[in-house]
Amino acid sequence: MLNKEKNFSSKINDFKKDGFIIKRKLFSEKEVENIMKSLESDPLIKQHMFDRDDSDGNSTLSVQWNNPGKSSYGVGARMKKIVNVVEELLGSEVYHWHSKVTAKAAREGGAWEWHQDYGYWYNHGCLYPDMMSVMVALDKSTKENGCLQVLKGSHQIGRIDHIKMVKENGDLGQVCADQERIKWAETKHENIYCEMEPGDALFFHGNTLHGSGANKSEMRRWALLFCYNTASNNPFIETHQPFYNQITKAEDNYIIENGVTLGDGSENFQSTYTKKK
Repeated sequence: MLNKEKNFSSKINDFKKDGFIIKRKLFSEKEVENIMKSLESDPLIKQHMFDRDDSDGNSTLSVQWNNPGKSSYGVGARMKKIVNVVEELLGSEVYHWHSKVTAKAAREGGAWEWHQDYGYWYNHGCLYPDMMSVMVALDKSTKENGCLQVLKGSHQIGRIDHIKMVKENGDLGQVCADQERIKWAETKHENIYCEMEPGDALFFHGNTLHGSGANKSEMRRWALLFCYNTASNNPFIETHQPFYNQITKAEDNYIIENGVTLGDGSENFQSTYTKKK
């Protein structure tokens, strides 16, 4: 468990109240370097990367996989310093739901509309919102390059209906939370810009409303996300998302000890959106 950190109980209380916490420097500079080298050199990442367009036609590249595996970019989802925190915050055993990378290029990286992760995952047969995501910054994440924004305490609203946005040209866009609800939520909950340094990690509840702006800066913004479901919340329908599978926890020195490692084909990549051309 995470008892090494003093006053972690206060962070649990903050999470219950605010729907998120940030742990600074959870990954070292060398770990981030190894993760980035692995992502940039792995042919599996390039093969399965796809585009997500925003309402203005700006694009964010992404790649998603179900099995954390042993690669430098995947193993973080199994590391004790991540999983133990998630289990303490949710108060239950968890299993890996999926991981993904979001990559916003300088000057043209797209925005993400306001949404709840459970707004999507509800449709994959999870009865309860006892789920969460962990975003690890791989680049400096600022307002200017489209850092994640959260509405503080918005997880207490409960699940909001999500709909497909329709662009001005009639094409379908991103799935986002009901816009009228968002407008009202913004009057009740503070909008927090989660600016982070490489290696910082943001832990946020499955019902926390979040989104991000377009990258209009000269800096790219890459981030790695690990998502979890509680073991007791096994889906009651079969989709591309996994059923319960116990996590084999990895030691916190894994990425340093093993250097730059690539995927081995067991990751079960999911290209569920528009494929990158």
